Amino acid sequence: METVADIFLARGADCRPALHFEHRSWSGAALVAECATRAHYLIARRAPSPFHVGLLLDNIPEYVFWVGACALAGASFVALNSTRKGADLARDITHTACQFLLTEARYREQVPHATVAALGSGLQVVDDADHLATLSSHRDLPLPAKGVSPRDIFCLIFTSGTSGTPKAVLYSNARVMRNTLMLVQGQQMNERDVSYVPMPLFHSTGLLMGLLAPLAAGGAVALRRGFSASGFLPDIRNYGATCACYVGKALAYILATGERPDDTDNSLRVVFGSEATDVDIASFTRRFGCTAIDSYGSSEGCITILRDGDTPPGSIGRAVSEQIRVMNPETGEECPRAVFDAHGRLQNGNAAIGELVHLEGEALFEGYWDNPLAREQRIRNGAYWSGDLGYRDAGGFFYFAGRDSEWLRVDGENLSAIQIEQVLARHPRIAVAAVYGVPDPLVGDRVMAALELTPGDPLDMAEFKAFLQSQQDFGGKWMPCFVRISEHLPTTQTNKVLKRELQRAAWNCADAVWWQPVRAGPYRRLSAADAEELRRLFVSRGRGHLLAGGG
Repeated sequence: METVADIFLARGADCRPALHFEHRSWSGAALVAECATRAHYLIARRAPSPFHVGLLLDNIPEYVFWVGACALAGASFVALNSTRKGADLARDITHTACQFLLTEARYREQVPHATVAALGSGLQVVDDADHLATLSSHRDLPLPAKGVSPRDIFCLIFTSGTSGTPKAVLYSNARVMRNTLMLVQGQQMNERDVSYVPMPLFHSTGLLMGLLAPLAAGGAVALRRGFSASGFLPDIRNYGATCACYVGKALAYILATGERPDDTDNSLRVVFGSEATDVDIASFTRRFGCTAIDSYGSSEGCITILRDGDTPPGSIGRAVSEQIRVMNPETGEECPRAVFDAHGRLQNGNAAIGELVHLEGEALFEGYWDNPLAREQRIRNGAYWSGDLGYRDAGGFFYFAGRDSEWLRVDGENLSAIQIEQVLARHPRIAVAAVYGVPDPLVGDRVMAALELTPGDPLDMAEFKAFLQSQQDFGGKWMPCFVRISEHLPTTQTNKVLKRELQRAAWNCADAVWWQPVRAGPYRRLSAADAEELRRLFVSRGRGHLLAGGG
């Protein structure tokens, strides 16, 4: 197999199940027939401009049919984020020069009429009510004879946008197949596997790990329209799923549902994804009787770090290439290896934490669509700079320290939000923790944490503080000055917490906020009078502009 089209063509005569959704199933042959019909539809209507097909759909069978159609037709599909609306969505569509916009009627109103009018005949907007009637003339035709090269761009996937305007990352057929087949081999996938896909297909995790890898292995895919923590185990049992993908805080949300004695009674053998904490990985493995494999991979495909049996707690594993290093972005030199004390606390964070870099990454980086400036920010002297922070120990194991926007500067010391979150996640009442910096009225930052709790009584703040102080690897400056207790933290559709929203609001929110008026003192509930006094203090120090609304 050299192209994504080959994955679908290999299933053309397969009578075994290949796709499940709710109460329907499609064999491999039926799946390919649906894809071929839509491929002919695209070919018949394409224009001379870039053959870009925007998909604005939930995880429904139509998404898979159009992905296969684009692969067979030689089109590049654009994975549009269905949570974006108005001007943001219009920007994504116009920026990527979509000829087609395939969507559901429920999303059509999210596309501004002005965008469609401005593009005129250059954009064909087709929803599920429109195209089904017109597909009949393209059914039962021979498979498209379109030749597809491994170098051809298969899709454009947007970065999450958690740190700025999303960029459209180019994914060639060669890169997609390399990653897909590596997963098939690494997880020993075969025709007996059923992959459960609750992660959106507009994200690389859902697309490559959840959909294409099991199809390439001859297995089946079970789609869920959108992620549901409470629906996870019932779906696994219903479909007999053997594997599942995740990203962000998904494992934490599933673990926050009530545990039952029969949770291990399921068909699941492995889940794989990224950004889960050690605590969640261990708890998920124990509770559901399966293996959880967490790894790190940059959206641009230049840096891959994998765990193995020797990976120490807190580490994301070893890099797949010796050219992957931790570099100082100011000096351009490699950072010194991390030094830990007897309790596992990082002793030289200011020096050891740097940016994850592939020294020969330019050859691997396929770029962004129509965004040369963003490319320049990533490529320097042949090296790919990821924008992610990390450090590396003497044994060569890497540790993730967050995005370059997740530094906190407390009392002149650089802190990593991720390190603090990993300790907070150990508390038995904390389901999800997000740590970020908020302004200090004098200089630098203060640590703030936003928490989602497991069901039960209110969090005892004195016990919370004592618990953190009892953790031997909890740094002396890590104690949150502000703690926000939220029923639901704002997240992306891939369960990544939107820290920018939390940071922008700081302590000015409708949720309960606890704070330490005196450093190292007890917590008390932040009142309106406290917030006003803080505002006055910031203004008096000439830092009122740092507060929400400018003080």
